Amino acid sequence: MIVTMTTTMRAWVVREPGPLAESPLDFVDTPVPEPGAGEVLLRVLTCGVCRTDLHVATGDLPARRPRVVPGHEIVGEVIGSGPGCGRFVTGDRVGVPWLRGTCGRCGACRSGRENLCARSRYTGWDADGGYAEFTTVPEAFAYALPEGIDDVSAAPLLCAGIIGYRALKRAALPPGGRLGIYGFGGSAHLTAQLALAQGAEVHVLTRGEGARRLALELGAASAGGAGERPPLPLDAAILFAPAGELVPVALAALAPGATLAVAGIHLSDIPRLDYQQHLFHERAVTSVESNTRSDGEEFLALAERLALHPTTHEYRLDEAGHALAYLDAGDVRGAGVLRVAHRSTEQRDRRPAGPPADRGGG
Repeated sequence: MIVTMTTTMRAWVVREPGPLAESPLDFVDTPVPEPGAGEVLLRVLTCGVCRTDLHVATGDLPARRPRVVPGHEIVGEVIGSGPGCGRFVTGDRVGVPWLRGTCGRCGACRSGRENLCARSRYTGWDADGGYAEFTTVPEAFAYALPEGIDDVSAAPLLCAGIIGYRALKRAALPPGGRLGIYGFGGSAHLTAQLALAQGAEVHVLTRGEGARRLALELGAASAGGAGERPPLPLDAAILFAPAGELVPVALAALAPGATLAVAGIHLSDIPRLDYQQHLFHERAVTSVESNTRSDGEEFLALAERLALHPTTHEYRLDEAGHALAYLDAGDVRGAGVLRVAHRSTEQRDRRPAGPPADRGGG
């Protein structure tokens, strides 16, 4: 059943990837999508503005779907479902992440590494996302959101937060260790809060003065320029900025045996590394690719328990272009969030959302 009185909606589409100065996105009227088998239809409440959306719009990531609707940090209210659904009911509030689907059959999926599935699909890249009034999601890849987290705060958690959580795990920070964070946007400022809550000493290196002030306000021990050396050797580091030239900078700042995790889906070219300066003493560099659904469930539970609070800038749906331009400018304090609608106040009878989706994929 579908509960909507309209057949068309407002949405942003990538007309043709290119520089933001060429306005690659159009704000259009388009049909409300119909949920397929195993999918639920959502009225979008909020959608986070992620750097990956910027990569999709500008062509840093190759186009996979013509005129795609960007956006993959979506908080929505279920208003309909396709055949075979049973996990959510009308009125439930759910979160839509970057990872939209996997094959469920390959070795990566069967071994708990579904983020490495060669057939994985992504919201706002392979399928239309949340820069729109309505969207769909396979219910097996949606999250039931904690009621204690409001719609605006929940949006950045669904990619920025989850990816930061996986990056922190990949960086192998020892208990109470020193963590360096390069770049300090939506994902980084949540990761810093998580690391601080777990007893880490955090040092932030980023180009924006506003971002450095935010880092210190959140409790970072220091905040310097992106190319500067932290005051002490780092036990782990995460590179969030899509700047390959910072890889040798971060590696040189590591203590022996430490790891640098590169968290972005896109990175500019890395300069030549010097073995003695950058990699000797068992320093390591690793990448981060997407996330598993288990990562998301673990992180959302932590976010509620630790009361993580994203710093957000709220925009209307028709201001998405301004939000992306602000992100591209580089001095971001926290995360941008599109406010699309408000949740229905009608009280509904609810049943439990049901067991989590099969970790084997969908």
